[in-house]
Amino acid sequence: MTDPVHLFRAHCSWTGSTGAGHEEYARTIRAGAPPAEAELTLSSDPAFLGDAALLNPEQLLVLAVASCQLLAFLAVAARARVDVRDYREDATATMSQAHRPIRLDEIVLRPRITLVAGPTEERVRHLVEVAHRECFVAHSVATPIRIEPLIAFVEPA
Repeated sequence: MTDPVHLFRAHCSWTGSTGAGHEEYARTIRAGAPPAEAELTLSSDPAFLGDAALLNPEQLLVLAVASCQLLAFLAVAARARVDVRDYREDATATMSQAHRPIRLDEIVLRPRITLVAGPTEERVRHLVEVAHRECFVAHSVATPIRIEPLIAFVEPA
């Protein structure tokens, strides 16, 4: 029996003209990932002449890492029978243009996790680490990822 292979598809498109030079062409693109129906309008970061009102590829990478960590944590917690009630992520990434090639230097995840009282904070931190080890996206990026969880407990209802 062979292990399943998962296929992920994405498409993006741009139409316009680069004939007027680097400063003048539009950075707005359309993107999607079938079978999801949602289409996104994206741009480059404003530092690279993009539209600040639109998501950019760097933000999407940070979002991919953060959302993978969130989903992995929920799965790990559920398997451990730990009752998570709320998970809010504030993720950031830094990128210095001083280094070549330019790349994201670090991604920092700051999840605020609220759980029903029972497990120790140490146990929850361990589950955060297990989730990180199980996050497919984290394994797929070369950028270092740091996780700084804030953990709160509520009494069972």
